[in-house]
Parts: sequence; C-alpha cells; structure tokens
Amino acid sequence: MSMTMDETIKRWTAKRKSALVIELIQGKTTVSEASRAYDLSPSEIEGWVEDAKRGMENSLRANPLDVRAQYEKQLKDLQEAYGEAMLELRARKKLQALMEREDDN
Repeated sequence: MSMTMDETIKRWTAKRKSALVIELIQGKTTVSEASRAYDLSPSEIEGWVEDAKRGMENSLRANPLDVRAQYEKQLKDLQEAYGEAMLELRARKKLQALMEREDDN
C-alpha cells in the first residue's frame, strides 16, 4: 500500500478520499488493504469509488449536470426503485394470502 497518506487520519476530507480512490484505480492498493490500514469498512470505501465514478462520468459529459441536478436525478431514481419494490412486496403479500386461502379450502 502506498504510504502517501498518514495512516492516523481522523477526518476524511474530499481531497483525502480522492487520493485513496486514485490509489485504488492505479492499483497501488486494494479495498481490503485500505480497509485494514485506515480502519474503514469496505462498503464505505466502495461507496467513495462509486461516487467518484459518477462524478467522473458527469464531468466528461458534453453538457455536465450541475450537482443539484445530479442529486435530484439520483433521488428520483431511488424513489422509483423504492416504489417498484413496494409494489412487488404488496403483490407478493396478496399472492401469499391467496395461496393460504386456497390451501384452507
């Protein structure tokens, strides 16, 4: 693992997160190594990588979205996914109730 960052980091600023994500992209470290070295959960580090990918994709667009538009789009996508999950859950509950009624007969 690269020792370019102080391993006693208390606060992860955007600059420090970026430096770690760049090390991951360059193959200088792995998520599991960074997780152990900096006492971070792998999911937290992977979240930073995903955020970086989204930011990079947006910055390379011909017409980049502003940050607010990005968050609004992400919120809309999450709300749609939540709505779909709730519909599926309700449908499964109704199906289960119908199947239980059928078994009783």
